[in-house]
Parts: sequence; structure tokens; C-alpha cells
Amino acid sequence: MSTTPRFDVVVVGGGIVGLATAHALVRSGRSVAVVEREPRLSDHQTGNNSNVIHSGLYYAPGGYKARLAVAGCAETVAFCREHDLPHKVSGKLVVATEPEELPRLAELERRGRANGVETRRLDAQGMREREPHVRGLEALWVPSTGICDYRAVAERLGELVAKEGGEIHLGRTVTGLAPRTDDVVVRTDSGDLLGAQAVVCGGLRSDELAKAAGADPGVRIIPFRGEYSGLTEDAAELVKGLIYPVPDPAFPFLGVHATRGIDGHVHAGPNAVLALAREGYSWGAVKPKELLGTLAYPGTVKVAQRHWRYGLGEVYRSFSKKAMVAQIQRMLPEVRAEHLVPAGAGVRAQAVKADGTLVDDFLFVEQGRGAGSILHVLNAPSPAATAALPIGREILQKLTGETLGPL
Repeated sequence: MSTTPRFDVVVVGGGIVGLATAHALVRSGRSVAVVEREPRLSDHQTGNNSNVIHSGLYYAPGGYKARLAVAGCAETVAFCREHDLPHKVSGKLVVATEPEELPRLAELERRGRANGVETRRLDAQGMREREPHVRGLEALWVPSTGICDYRAVAERLGELVAKEGGEIHLGRTVTGLAPRTDDVVVRTDSGDLLGAQAVVCGGLRSDELAKAAGADPGVRIIPFRGEYSGLTEDAAELVKGLIYPVPDPAFPFLGVHATRGIDGHVHAGPNAVLALAREGYSWGAVKPKELLGTLAYPGTVKVAQRHWRYGLGEVYRSFSKKAMVAQIQRMLPEVRAEHLVPAGAGVRAQAVKADGTLVDDFLFVEQGRGAGSILHVLNAPSPAATAALPIGREILQKLTGETLGPL
């Protein structure tokens, strides 16, 4: 008679946050299993983003994002150095192209100071010394921002978890979670696992998994697809590092930016359009039941009512290369439509409340305490990849009360 495998903690989700959590747990001496439904690690948000190591500049002081991204910026660089993973601390420019953006640029500078992020205000000449082809009125130079390969980081974390005795279960779908008095039954399509506790880092499926565990997530995950355009080789010479616009504070998106990646290629994007499926990486990826659920959710309706003009503009840029290049030309006027080539897409798992509020910070919901408890990570889009290592330690502390130092 077979015995159901038992662990101190079962982590649901093999993205970078789940793996960083598992890594913190094995470092603390606990037995861990990571359950991932895809055949490889980091196939969704982790493996399909801009690979920027964020500084922590943008985020409201005192929140999770501010605290954990600032710590994670330094820790991600240190992790890449220690494990010989590709990375570069290139710095970035945040460029104001219109007079009405200058107060928002000043607010970013203030937030940066409050969060402990080094910044330098540059005039037009100063920004062109950093990026000779950029156009703008003023900019912030943020030297701590960098680039890496987050899939490689996540895969190395998985290797470290396995090396310390943790188990990684790929291609195994979680179908339900049942908290009990002394443990949690994690039901999968390949049999049950038992955990004294469980952590759910389900990304695009995190709200569904919370409901499957009997919890009220209080939000719905709305999938927003972000599409990228690559720059041809001649146009790529217009970008030395990272060039960002001043973001609109009404949205949790950073706007169309230009990034020279770790492989030397330059891409611009992303936009933000409603995906037609949870994993809707293209307009052709449609799941009618999921789409209907998204459209029928009161929060989606309220977001659409408030921001329909913005949404239509994003859809237009999805279909029109001319519209996308116009957005890029605000900062890089020499880019032309013929310079853009498709460069893939990612899907952001954005938690939205029923009143239409886009959840801005990381969101953790604890279902019980101690043995038999589940911690749900219900909002962990950007900068969660940057912040993953300290997020893992934060989750360990929430589960056990233990504090673990950085690597």
C-alpha cells in the first residue's frame, strides 16, 4: 500500500516566486515539494517578460513592492554574479517628453529618495550624453537598474532546491487543495501530496486555486497581454541601454519602453491589451469560457467604463505598426515603422477588485495559521521577478515567524 508523500510545505507554482519561496524554505531546513503543471519551469510570467532588474523607483514608499524590489534589485545582481548567470547593471533613463510629465517625474524622484534608490536629474543635454538618440525635456538617471535572464535565474533556483533535497514535480496539475486540522491535501492529476502547510504561487490561476481551496480571494485575475516589437539591427544602434517613459499613475503599467537585452537585441514594448484567455499570448488564443468570465466580472466592467479610451488606444497599437512606432517616437524619433519586427508577448496576471480597483501592490492572503494553513500569493506581477528572493523570505516569515537573511 503506497503512502501519500508528505512535506513540511508544498509550493504550488514553478515560476520564479514559487521557486524563490521553495529555496527560502529548504534553506530554513524544511522539506519542500514544488508542483508545476507545465513541463518546464517558468513558462509564463517569469519566462515572458522584459528581463529588467527593477530599482524600486516607482512604488509607493512603505509598500511590499518598494521594500522588496529595492532589496531584490541588489540580491538579483548578487545571485547572478555568484552563479555566473548573464546580467548587466546598465542603468536606465526615465524620460519626460511633455511639460505635463515634469511634475510626475519630480514625484518619481521623490519616491526614489524615499525608497533609498539613487537617482540623478538630467537636462536634455545630460540625457543625450547617456542616450544620444533620445528626445525629451528632462530625465531621471537610475544607475542601479539592470538586465538579466529571469528564466535562467529561476532554473538555477530550481536546481538549488533539488540539491538541498526539495522535490520538483513538473507536468503535474493541481486540481484542488483541502486544508485540514494538521495538514493540507494538495490534489493533483497524478495523485495527492500532503503538506503541513501550502503556498500557492499560481500567477494567472492564483484566484482559481484560492477558490479551489475554499478561500475568498477578494479579487479576480484579469490577464493583460503585453506585446513586444524587436528593432532591426540598424535601428538597435539607437538604444544603448534602457529608456522608459514617465508612467501614467492611473495604471500599473510602465508604458512602452526600449530595452537592450542581455543577448544584445533591442525590443520595444509592451502595450497592454485584454487577453482572450488566461494564457492568451496572441489574438488567436481564445478560451470562450475564460473570456466570458473576465467580461462578466463587475471589476472588468468598471475598469472598461473608466479607461475605455486608454484600452482602445492599446488595441489600436496592437494592430497598427504605425501607431506603435508613434509611441516609441515620443522618445526615439529616429525609429521608423519598418524598423519594427514582432518579438513575442507576455501575459500579466493583474488582480482586480470587484469595484474596478487595479491592485497595485503584491497581495498575500493567509488561509489559517500554522499547521493546515495555506498562503495565497494573489498579485505578483512586475516587479515580482526582481523582488523574488526577498519575497521568498517574506513568505517564510509569514508561514513560520522565522527571519532568514539574504544569501
